[in-house]
Amino acid sequence: MKPQYQPLFPDDLSDEAAVALSAFLYDLAVACESRYLVQLRRYRRGQLNPYDPERPWLRPPPKPR
Repeated sequence: MKPQYQPLFPDDLSDEAAVALSAFLYDLAVACESRYLVQLRRYRRGQLNPYDPERPWLRPPPKPR
């Protein structure tokens, strides 16, 4: 289920307000990535599938718990 953003982003914003909103959201995303960079990288690394179907005997070691 995708979130519905229509109520958050009205069509009648002025150009200046649209630029300010965009700058704020960009700065927020940068701050979030800076703050949680280690967690984001760890999660994304865990999403990689290192399994090679051509050589299935070379499976990676199990993850430590």
